[in-house]
Amino acid sequence: MFDAMLEEEGLITHNGTIIDATFVDAPRQRNHHDENKTIKEGNIPEEWKKPENAHKLAQKDTDARWTKKNNEVHFGYKDHVKCDADSKLITNYGVTDAALHDSQRCTQLLDETDKSFYADSAYSSAEIAENLPENCENHICEKGYKNRPLTEKQKASNREKSKIRCRIEHIFGFMTRSMKGITIRSIGITRAWFQIGFMNLAYNMLRYEFLKRPKPNQGVTAPI
Repeated sequence: MFDAMLEEEGLITHNGTIIDATFVDAPRQRNHHDENKTIKEGNIPEEWKKPENAHKLAQKDTDARWTKKNNEVHFGYKDHVKCDADSKLITNYGVTDAALHDSQRCTQLLDETDKSFYADSAYSSAEIAENLPENCENHICEKGYKNRPLTEKQKASNREKSKIRCRIEHIFGFMTRSMKGITIRSIGITRAWFQIGFMNLAYNMLRYEFLKRPKPNQGVTAPI
C-alpha cells in the first residue's frame, strides 16, 4: 500500500533501476565442525532432534550461513535490494543466506516496469543479460578477465554507469549509520524475511520524509 502511494505521488519513476545486496548479520552460532557440515548439507544434526535438546534446537539458526568478503566474516543473510535510481526508494527485495552470490536473485526482482537496469560487475553474466525484461536497457558494469582486461572505452563506460549505480550504496550507508546497523536478532529465514522487510519499509518511510521535506530557498539566510 505504501509503495502504491509512492507511485501515485510520482516518487517512483522506473526510469532507472538499481540492484545490489548487503549482508544482514544474525546472532552467531557456535557449532562443532561436523554439525556445521550437516547443516550445510541441508540437514539437522541428529543430536539436536532428541526431546531433551528441544530448547537447544529452538536457538539454532539452520538457515543462516557463514561467508567471508574483503577479509570480513559474516554470519546470517543477505538483503537483495531493488531501488528506484531517481528517488533511492526501495521497490522490491529478496532474502537469502549470506553465502549465496549477489547475482542469484537478480532477475527475480526485475519486471516489465523496469526501463533500464544498473548493477556492478558482479551481475555481469550472459544469463542475466539474456533474461532481462523486454525493453529494459542493460547498464551493468562490465567485468575484466585475466587475458581480456577492460579497454579504456569500457572503463569510461563503467565510470558513467557507476555514477548512477552507486546511489544504492547510499541506502546501505543510511541503514548502517542512521538506523543503528543492518542486523537482526531473529532465528530462521522466515523471520529474517519479515524483519528485513520491515527494515526496508522503515528506510522508505524515512526517505519519503526527506523527499517531502520543504527545501530552504537558495540564497536566503535564516534569521539569527
